Amino acid sequence: MPGHDSTSSISPHRRQPEDCLIVALDVPTLAEARVLADQLRGVCHWVKVGLELYLVAGSSVIEELTRQGFSVFLDLKFHDIPNTVAAAVRSAASLGVSLLTVHAAGGPAMLTAAAAAAAATPNPPRLLAVTVLTSMDSTQLSAIGIATSPAAQVLRLAQTAVASGIHGLVCSAEELIELRQALGSRVQLVTPGIRPVGSHLGDQKRIATPSAAIQAGATALVVGRPITRATDPAQAAHAILQEIGAALDLQTQIK
Repeated sequence: MPGHDSTSSISPHRRQPEDCLIVALDVPTLAEARVLADQLRGVCHWVKVGLELYLVAGSSVIEELTRQGFSVFLDLKFHDIPNTVAAAVRSAASLGVSLLTVHAAGGPAMLTAAAAAAAATPNPPRLLAVTVLTSMDSTQLSAIGIATSPAAQVLRLAQTAVASGIHGLVCSAEELIELRQALGSRVQLVTPGIRPVGSHLGDQKRIATPSAAIQAGATALVVGRPITRATDPAQAAHAILQEIGAALDLQTQIK
């Protein structure tokens, strides 16, 4: 639940709706992040801090959010030589981060070093590998020399990451069913590009509704603009939590 120890609550088993929703605080100022945190406290357990906010607020935003009871997902997508990434993972863990991202394209040596560094910390964060960004489709991949489909590239990188000791993956809704079948129930699958029915698509190429993503096998969902740009962010988050809850209930009935 809230706080650093809640990393274990993001799992495919015994989930509550609050364990499945991560609100992306993709805002340009610390002041805006504080306003959103105040609005969402008591409604949401998880928040994501990405590059935009981290670069203006620094590590203090993580410390502030964890003090308020939020579990923090640090989404900086580490991608460097193994020693550098391992050091970055240790630094993130020292801040109380519960989840963080690394690029699967960094390769087995980098991924293994990251996993080992996380495991050696007093409160190990969970590591998620980023495979193919949700803004990239087949045309975008082809432009950078990758001839396979997004789904095939995701699976290749996902298998490499899991074999290297990474706990889970950031993946689009389109790849959820295949990844869940290929990797089993213990691997965490965290899905961005979530848009409730009627939402603007923005720059996301591969999207899904909250219900569809949960039913396809997502462990947790990352939702940004549909909540953070809503007139009432708490109400928007509550509506998504209700949809997630209904999807979880349906899963239980099917089982």
